[in-house]
Amino acid sequence: MIDDLRREVSDAGRWYWDTRRSQGEEQRRSDSTARGERAKVLGGGQMDGFAGLVEDILVDEADVPRNSVKHDYHATLPGYYRHEKEWDTAVVHDGELLAAIEYKSQASSFGNNLNNRTEEALGSNTDLIQAYEEGLFAPSPQPWIGYLFLMADVEESREPKSLREPNFDADDAFKSASYVDRMEILMTRMVRQRLVDNAAFILSDPERGTNGEFWEPNEELQFNRFARSLAAQVAGNIDIQQEFDE
Repeated sequence: MIDDLRREVSDAGRWYWDTRRSQGEEQRRSDSTARGERAKVLGGGQMDGFAGLVEDILVDEADVPRNSVKHDYHATLPGYYRHEKEWDTAVVHDGELLAAIEYKSQASSFGNNLNNRTEEALGSNTDLIQAYEEGLFAPSPQPWIGYLFLMADVEESREPKSLREPNFDADDAFKSASYVDRMEILMTRMVRQRLVDNAAFILSDPERGTNGEFWEPNEELQFNRFARSLAAQVAGNIDIQQEFDE
């Protein structure tokens, strides 16, 4: 049972910074922390602490069999505009796709890289939705789509940025917006435009993050909401499957 989500997110964030700094070998060998156990099973990638936490939420809160939670290569799904995509996590239970989730991060080189993250998110989510609408996952219900983003809260990510507007004025929301602001705008709009069912936006300082500190700048994008939305929809669809099987 996941009793303290904040502590679990703290562990996952700590794993991220330890692994990023190549100082996480002790954590990767450790049996004493949730992040060590989860990420060790998944392979030790930077965001694997979050992937493992999501898996545990699905197993403990939505009664999903652990072997129905797929990661990386095993989470490869067909697309509509492209042949396939390797998702970070996919829930495939009794031949039905119930959820697909991406975990992304940005700790440096925010400029072009953030644009790339935006294009990836919009493209992947649009592609999955269209694939579902075209029946590629039949007889699956509409899958829950989630997006989690961890950004380093540093001077570069917090500074207001100018815009290039040689032809038309940019959306007012982006004027003087920092990279943190831009990501928050993207994620809020993806939720409101229903490109994702829920999203979680986490900020963490490279120094304090190694101690597990993090903060969530937008109430709509809190991990707690993200986790509860995921567990509720997946659990509901599994209940429906079981009713029909009976």
